[in-house]
Amino acid sequence: MSGHSKWANIQHRKGRQDAKRGKVFKKAAKEIIIAAKGGGDPAGNPRLRAAIAAAKAVNLPKDKIEAAIRKGTGEDAGGDIVETFYEGYGPGGVAIMVETATDNKNRTVAEIRHLFSKHGGAMGENGSVAWMFERKGVITAPKSGIAEDALMEAALEAGADDVIDDDDVWTIQTAMGDFAQTRDALEKAGVAMESAELAMVPANLVPIDAEMAMKVIRLMEALDDNDDVQNVYANADFPDDLPQE
Repeated sequence: MSGHSKWANIQHRKGRQDAKRGKVFKKAAKEIIIAAKGGGDPAGNPRLRAAIAAAKAVNLPKDKIEAAIRKGTGEDAGGDIVETFYEGYGPGGVAIMVETATDNKNRTVAEIRHLFSKHGGAMGENGSVAWMFERKGVITAPKSGIAEDALMEAALEAGADDVIDDDDVWTIQTAMGDFAQTRDALEKAGVAMESAELAMVPANLVPIDAEMAMKVIRLMEALDDNDDVQNVYANADFPDDLPQE
């Protein structure tokens, strides 16, 4: 299983996705604001096109999508948000990337550094772990929703890079520029997608045991709970037999 998908499944199992539902719209809107700084026309801005597709996947209303674009282009106030990635290592030497969207970088970096330290990790310099990750589109779909051959055909014809068997879901990975068209093609094919987002995908996973995995999860959850954090990524290969908390 891909590391990103397994982390998402752990969150779902622990009931954290429902608890964070109120944060989902805010995160989607922030990504659109940041993407729109590169131009408000989705046709000429692949990141904005992908951000809008991801926002639609979580049912962000059309008026909120349009408002976020205007903030990003500077037409409306409220676009003073900057994207920053923080890098570091968690317990067991696991590489961690923290994606933030903030209007106060001094506050954010202090809080992220504190959380790394508190949970047995250490924040690193820029570039210390980023080379281990690549930004991609990641779409998940339940296996019960479509036959494997039909999914493969729809995804790969739309430009997807890979379709991965992730236990009870299929994970489709795309280049950033192909994300929106792949999502649209799957929707047209009647695929019931569980999620569709841009993510930092690790090139390789580091195996860790259950005890170390729980330490890494506690750090990732603490980071994820921070209001300025958009996403947390790790190159940990989480074991399937994690203890329940």
